[in-house]
Amino acid sequence: MARHAIWSLPLLRAPLDRWRERDALVKDGVLALALTLLAFVPPLSPIGAQIGDLPQRPTDALSVGLVLAQTVPLAVRRRWPAACLAVIAGAFTVHQTLGFATTFASMGLYLALYSAGAHQVRFRHGLVVVASAGYAVLAVVLHRLGSPNSLPDYLAFSLALATAWLVGSTVRMRRTEETKRRRLAVVVATAAERARIARELHDVVTHHVTAMVVQADAAQFLLTSAPERVGEGLTAVSDTGRRALTELRYLLGVLEATGEAASADPPQGRTPALGRVGDLVEETRRSGQPVEFCEQGERRTLGVDVELAAYRVVQEALTNALKHAAGKPTRVLLRHGDEHIGIVVTTEGTAAAPVAWKPGPTGGRGLAGLRARVRMLDGELEAGPWPGGGFEVRATIPSKPLQE
Repeated sequence: MARHAIWSLPLLRAPLDRWRERDALVKDGVLALALTLLAFVPPLSPIGAQIGDLPQRPTDALSVGLVLAQTVPLAVRRRWPAACLAVIAGAFTVHQTLGFATTFASMGLYLALYSAGAHQVRFRHGLVVVASAGYAVLAVVLHRLGSPNSLPDYLAFSLALATAWLVGSTVRMRRTEETKRRRLAVVVATAAERARIARELHDVVTHHVTAMVVQADAAQFLLTSAPERVGEGLTAVSDTGRRALTELRYLLGVLEATGEAASADPPQGRTPALGRVGDLVEETRRSGQPVEFCEQGERRTLGVDVELAAYRVVQEALTNALKHAAGKPTRVLLRHGDEHIGIVVTTEGTAAAPVAWKPGPTGGRGLAGLRARVRMLDGELEAGPWPGGGFEVRATIPSKPLQE
């Protein structure tokens, strides 16, 4: 906890973020430089990988070159891990067979093996085979040169080398799994968003188009029965079309928005809310459907998702009334409670309207999609026949006040 708090300090966070943004070649170059400098620090000289135990030779220019060959290639350990391992392993082999003193630069061999395990993409198995064969040749050469080490010594050293490779492979495996999880999360989120937009489009288009068809049919009927009222019918069609265009423009704006624009709250009046249920009822009345609207309790400003879900429930129920029970009395009741919003839409008729609960290819539309949306808000929605003929849609949605 304290360590996390230390790295969270602004003075340390900014340099750390800038370091993370650096190119891998720069960061690996710093690592190679640091290891090179440490290799020439006297107290660290005895620390390092040693397998030959041959009689030591004095330090000369060749030994310095071999030290650099075991550290400098680390600058490309992530870009070309196989080449990095080949150069460092070759320098380590020559260093051991010539009997030079132990050097801290030999730690580069472990780093190269780790890097190959973590970052090598192609020919991984072939690289393991070549590296193993190379180590076997080194063991035979050292034995012929008079190394006192026995077979268990060589096996123990090979386990240390294999461990470095396996650690890198484990890191690579976890990184790959995390990438797959993130991609899957993106796919799931995209599918969910597509299904949500499909439901929104279904709700908007189905309701308004149904209302416009009914209003247009009524206006056509009035041409012969009451020509003076044709203008009212055409005005109703025009108003309904404008409402549909307004909601469609909002949905298209959501599709086009990115970044902060997509996450920002929708403009006032652009997305449907409970305050506009009265307009929805009036629009349905102008389509020739007798609708009785009753609102109980004190209305509060709630979250956009809650208000939109409640609005869509009423909209879908009235759409079904227009489609399956045109001209039949319909009642809409909204109950505003402290903890829940209650919605009851009842339509009289001789038969119940068909209600399909089986989800479609996009996850369910109409009442089925609304039921899923309401359940995501911890609510419930039921629909079915109403005693005496007709059908009823009943929903209960928890009241979630709008966050300031």
